[in-house]
Amino acid sequence: MKNVRTNVARSLEAAGIVCIEHHYDTSDGAIDAVSVARKLGEPVEQVFKTLVTVSNKLDHFVFVIPAADELDLKKAAKTVARKSIEMLPLKQLLPLTGYVHGGCSPVGMKKKFPTVIDETAQLFDYICVSAGCVGCNIAINPEKLAEYVDAEFADVTKSQST
Repeated sequence: MKNVRTNVARSLEAAGIVCIEHHYDTSDGAIDAVSVARKLGEPVEQVFKTLVTVSNKLDHFVFVIPAADELDLKKAAKTVARKSIEMLPLKQLLPLTGYVHGGCSPVGMKKKFPTVIDETAQLFDYICVSAGCVGCNIAINPEKLAEYVDAEFADVTKSQST
């Protein structure tokens, strides 16, 4: 696979935000965020996945959470002031966001959706998120990412002890 700059990286660069693209092999089919962390040689806590949800009012929200964690739907709904939210059906992801499963980035979706980044991102100088295609991630400062996508930080994952 030829390593080409992604639209995500180009748009961040145009905004003066430093990000580093990391390409990884997808030939084994392992594209889940934990596998990506392993392939990138990054701590799993620093690699984040982008999840798209739909609320009881049929509006959409984006959550960016650590690779090994699970979105707590109750916490997430409370954070975005909705009675309930659920994961967006996979078949709706591409038409809604312009991204495929495994390549969904919080940057550059077809439409700007309210975005929440798990608060643990603030513990790091950089986090890795999808660069908008399967096989490529970007390392970016979480504060800069939040500013660019107009995101808030909140506790939205299930406790590891439960």
